[in-house]
Amino acid sequence: MSGRNISAGEADSRSAAGGDPEAARADLDWCHEAVQGVSRTFALTVDVLEEPMASHICLGYLLCRVADTVEDAGHIPPAAQTDVLETYDAVLDPEDDTDVDEFRAAVDEWVPPEGERNADWEVVARSPTVVATFEEFPEDVRAAIVPPVREMVDGMAMFLDRHAEAGGLRIDDRDELEQYCYYAAGTVGTLITNLLTRADVDDERVQRLYDTAEEFGLLLQLVNVSKDVYDDYTAENNVYIPAEWLAAEGVDQESIVDPENHESSARVVDRTAEYAHSFLDDAQAYLETMPLKHGNTMAAWSVPYLLAVGTLRELRSRPEDALTETGVKVSRKEVFAVMSAASDAGRDSLADLRETIANKPFHRATGTNE
Repeated sequence: MSGRNISAGEADSRSAAGGDPEAARADLDWCHEAVQGVSRTFALTVDVLEEPMASHICLGYLLCRVADTVEDAGHIPPAAQTDVLETYDAVLDPEDDTDVDEFRAAVDEWVPPEGERNADWEVVARSPTVVATFEEFPEDVRAAIVPPVREMVDGMAMFLDRHAEAGGLRIDDRDELEQYCYYAAGTVGTLITNLLTRADVDDERVQRLYDTAEEFGLLLQLVNVSKDVYDDYTAENNVYIPAEWLAAEGVDQESIVDPENHESSARVVDRTAEYAHSFLDDAQAYLETMPLKHGNTMAAWSVPYLLAVGTLRELRSRPEDALTETGVKVSRKEVFAVMSAASDAGRDSLADLRETIANKPFHRATGTNE
């Protein structure tokens, strides 16, 4: 967990509506701990942000994660998933009176029993805590976060409804893949940008940020799509690799991970990774433009960016591993080396770091953590 310092005054202001400052502090601490459990990569980001950005991003992420967990739940019928997500959207709508307890009741039959939940479902189970903690943030922070989260939720519900008959998502072509990735992660780029541009940022810089925010999110999501093919299909019954691309290689989506199709499917994984690669330049421009204010740090976003570069390198050398339990990821040694370098790196270092990592695991290129 990050070394956050939340003053008693901040805790008092957060809990003004709820009463107990210590309880408010405990709830916020739980939210930070929850991020550690649900996403190793995003936890790295939150850990190197400073306050108040660390808590704003933490809660924004957990709001998204609640919806993402429902969307990915293979044990929930698609119609029920859509209904639950629509209830959740109503909870987030500032013009709607739907209470978070109504969402918790709607999702309750699908939440595993206590003691059997993974970290994602624990967040869903404690969604009233997440929402209540979020609602104590200042109005401008909530106004920055709620619209992109609601857009994500609406997009997820739309995709579930569109693919209901298949019982899981089956992406058809590149346009649909990009649309899905926008709802899943491009909206997160907008969320970050909304928080960073609340005040004192010149118009030209704001425009540049919004012009590239979506691409930053798309890059990260497309890397996930490329590397997680096996888990997405076997654990969640989703195939994000476009049917059109697979058909060109003579592979049906339902047999994407079959051993006899590994060679053909690997070529499509490689094609998807190349598509992700096309967003690297704009994602880098986004990082080089973002202001370091409200507790924002360059390391927070350069780490996932550079790890995406490393993952694309690994996918390029062994795309077939994305089709098996082996999976594709960078090593822990490289993660630590990248984190160490990013903590000292500025905007001007990104291009050089990217070039180094694209060609060789960073810890080997620099002789660190061997």
